[in-house]
Amino acid sequence: MDRQLSLLFLFSLFFLSIFPHLSRPSSLRFSGWNADKKTKSSVLKLVTGGSSPTIDPTRVTQISWRPRAFIYRNFLTDEECDHLITLAKDKLEKSMVADNESGKSIESEVRTSSGMFLSKGQDKVVANIEARIAAWTFLPKENGESIQILHYENGQKYEPHFDYFHDKVNQELGGHRVATVLMYLSDIEKGGETVFPKSEEKKSQPKGDDWSDCAKNGYAVKPRKGDALLFFSLHLDATIDPLSLHGSCPVIEGEKWSATKWIHVRSFETPSDECRDQNPSCSHWAAVGECEKNPLYMVGSYGSVGHCRKSCKVCS
Repeated sequence: MDRQLSLLFLFSLFFLSIFPHLSRPSSLRFSGWNADKKTKSSVLKLVTGGSSPTIDPTRVTQISWRPRAFIYRNFLTDEECDHLITLAKDKLEKSMVADNESGKSIESEVRTSSGMFLSKGQDKVVANIEARIAAWTFLPKENGESIQILHYENGQKYEPHFDYFHDKVNQELGGHRVATVLMYLSDIEKGGETVFPKSEEKKSQPKGDDWSDCAKNGYAVKPRKGDALLFFSLHLDATIDPLSLHGSCPVIEGEKWSATKWIHVRSFETPSDECRDQNPSCSHWAAVGECEKNPLYMVGSYGSVGHCRKSCKVCS
C-alpha cells in the first residue's frame, strides 16, 4: 500500500505542475488523513465546485512504466456497468477505424466489434463516471471525447493499434489523444484480453492455460467487470509513445462489453455557435439514419451541443 501511495503522490506532483490551479487548498481533500496521522481510509477527494468525486489510491496498481499503464480495481459498480450496457444495447453499429491518410472513418476487418457513443453528461450516472475519470487522471473533463460503448461477440477483436493519430485531420480538434481509460463492463469466460505487444513487462508476466494465445504475445489485462485500465499514448514530453500499441484479443467464450474514454491534450469541445462535426464518422452515421435514431448524441438538446450537427443539417 505504501508503494502505491508513493506512486500516486509522484503522479499527482507531475499533474499539479501542469495544472497549478489544482494546488489551491480547496482543490484537493484527503478523507482519512489528519495532519501527520493516517487513519483507516485512504480516499482522495477532488473538489471541482459542483460534485466531489472520490478516488481510492489503494485500488490502483501500476502495471507498466513503458508504456505507462495502471489498473483501478472496481472503478465502476455493477449497477453502473449494467446501466451503460442498457444505454447502448439498442443503438450499436459496426465499429469503424480512422484511415491513416485521410482521417476518415472506414470499415475494416482489423476491428470487428460493434459500438456507439453516449453524450457527455447524458444522465447522472454518466456524468458521475466522467467526473471520476477526470479526478483519477488529473485531466480536464472538457479534454475527453464522449464515452464509447463497445460489444464483442465470439471471435470479435481489435487488432493492435495506436490511439494517437497518424493524420492531421483528427488532430484539429483537441490534438493527439494523450490517455485512454478503458472500463470493463462484463466478465468473460475466456479471451478478450487487452494486450500490449511492445510492453517491456511482457516477458515478466506469467501466463497459464487460462490465457488466450493472443494474450501471450505481450503484457495482457484480463477483463473484469468494474475494473478500469488507464494508459498513456504520449510520453511526458508530449511525443508519441510507440510502446502504447495495444489490441483487444478475440473473444473465445462469452461476450465482452467495455466503455472507452479517450482524452486529448486540449479541449475536445466545440463552441456552441460553431457548426461543425466533432467526429469523422458523422457523415456516415447521418447517412444510415443516426440523426433520428440517436438524436441526443448526433443533434444535441437544450444545454448539450450535438456532435454531428453539420451532417444532420440542423445548424441555424
